[in-house]
Amino acid sequence: MKNRFAMPLAALLLLGSVSLLSACHTTAGAGQDLSAAGDAMTSSAKKNTP
Repeated sequence: MKNRFAMPLAALLLLGSVSLLSACHTTAGAGQDLSAAGDAMTSSAKKNTP
């Protein structure tokens, strides 16, 4: 009975950890993109200030 659940559970844990790791990388990239956009807006505002 124990072997019956061990393999599917291991596969589920592996897939879950891979998806979490890839999500962290994607979220970090999105944060960098938003930060770059904010920096560009700040730079533009400073250039166009009278």
